[in-house]
Amino acid sequence: MSTWNLNILYTSLDDPTLQEDFGKLEQMIAENAELAKAPISKENLETALLKNMNLSTCARKIGAYLSLSASTDTTNPKIAGLRNRFMSTISKNTIASTLFEKKVAACDEIDAWAEESDLIKEHLFYLSEIKTSAAHLLSEQEENVLSLMRQNASNNWNQLQSYLTSTLDVEMGNQTLTLSSVRNLAYDADQKVRKEAYEAELKSYEKIKDAVAFSLNSIKGEARVVSNLRGYDSVMAMTLEDSRMKRETLDAMMSAIEKALPKFHEYLAHKAKLLGHTNGLPWYDLFAPMSTPEDSKSYTIEEAHDILIENFKPFSTEIADLIDTAFKENWIDFYPRQGKVGGAFCSNLPFLKQSRVLTNYDGSFSDIVTLAHELGHAYHGHCIEHHSMLNTSYTMPVAETASTFNETVIMNSAIENAETNAQKAALIESMLQDVTQVICDIHSRYEFENEVVDRRANEFLFADQLKEIMLKAQKNAYGPGLDPEVLHPYMWVCKSHYYSAGLNFYNFPYAFGCLFAKGLYAIAEKQGDAFMPKYNALLAATTTASVEDVAMMADIDLTKEDFWMESLNLIGRYIDQWIELTNAEL
Repeated sequence: MSTWNLNILYTSLDDPTLQEDFGKLEQMIAENAELAKAPISKENLETALLKNMNLSTCARKIGAYLSLSASTDTTNPKIAGLRNRFMSTISKNTIASTLFEKKVAACDEIDAWAEESDLIKEHLFYLSEIKTSAAHLLSEQEENVLSLMRQNASNNWNQLQSYLTSTLDVEMGNQTLTLSSVRNLAYDADQKVRKEAYEAELKSYEKIKDAVAFSLNSIKGEARVVSNLRGYDSVMAMTLEDSRMKRETLDAMMSAIEKALPKFHEYLAHKAKLLGHTNGLPWYDLFAPMSTPEDSKSYTIEEAHDILIENFKPFSTEIADLIDTAFKENWIDFYPRQGKVGGAFCSNLPFLKQSRVLTNYDGSFSDIVTLAHELGHAYHGHCIEHHSMLNTSYTMPVAETASTFNETVIMNSAIENAETNAQKAALIESMLQDVTQVICDIHSRYEFENEVVDRRANEFLFADQLKEIMLKAQKNAYGPGLDPEVLHPYMWVCKSHYYSAGLNFYNFPYAFGCLFAKGLYAIAEKQGDAFMPKYNALLAATTTASVEDVAMMADIDLTKEDFWMESLNLIGRYIDQWIELTNAEL
């Protein structure tokens, strides 16, 4: 089956259980409002924790179903209506939630109560985070107004971008294709097809660029307002606190990346020469497969399953078993279609001990790697599913650790088992394509978003200005590796990561996940069988510890540039190896 099965959540939009759960949610929110009026005590805190656990489970079940349904059917008005109802319902809990958080923040007895209560002890990290964030809480009424406003502000702007990109018709030759299908042609073996798809894609954005520009301006403008109201120095400061990550860690990582960029430019310049370009690599050849036609085969879903199991079983039977379950129990929605969002994602459902994965699979080996990536998120969900529902949220940076670790496992295994130097070179290049996106493209996205957020203080940025900012960021990140005349000025239109007010700067976490995972994989190679129990414990801790404390479980100091350089140097050695393997082709 190529589409996912959501019946474990609800059987349809008309499922009576969905309506019943809406009623339960309303009732729990009403009970919360009454409890929030009571003075805090050990007993009331225990009751509040239990009620919040139940409320969170119910809300996440409804929210997950509606979000997953919308991602494959963005034009369905019934889903849109139910999502608006859901957001309106959840917003009713804002006043009670704010009152509860302020009482927790003002209470000095929680540690003492934890000595007497296993329930409170289990949630000490959750409660400590409430205390930390309380300094940025507004009044109950102000928080309520913000919550209500988001329903008709950033939430709708976000949905507009999803709707426009998922329903966009792209004219290519005599065909009308979806945006996801056209973007997948960037991996086609025929350069003519890649170039035609790139040109068709850019032309199609002309139809929606202005509307999406308004979405981006509104969302980043809202982020600025909210961060200012909450007393943060910047949107980035708010993002880092939400990420449980120190500024020193971000600075160390970005500094290391900037020092390593010339090595990636070297890779891109060499690929350009191999493809016959003299002015750097044109954007449409970024993902050109560097393999023979025989190697550029298309894989069925069944073959993708077998390849994943074959590559993961020697490394970890636990990861392999989860992948097997995901395929056999229809956790995955594979193919692109009209009304389905682009890209790929994984949604953890820890309250059901499952996940759901969306991809736009077209059969390439790169798509198999994408499946490994998203199923890494599912494995992360598996490692936290024994936690209380209030302890199941991990932050953006560590969110990309298990996924990128999975990518590393399958690529290293495939490279190691390559039968010929030509196959090895093709696999290394495929891996370098992906890593270059995570380093160079993410650097450009990071720079782009920084400038957009800064300039939104005094400007409204129209589509042409956003194009200029994107082109400048791409030139800085890719340097001489890309042809400066053939870049992608509309990367801000198609990337959904920019369009969530609650997840600003959802770019650097990918670089973090890649480099952290590379470092962990190097440790795994040294420790062998002893590594997986430590890895599982590390992933489990991501929901109840800071980023830096999680890394220290593997004796890694993230605030030091040395760690990041070591991971980047590992990639650099693959670049050197690939250039050496392919020099004879010039």
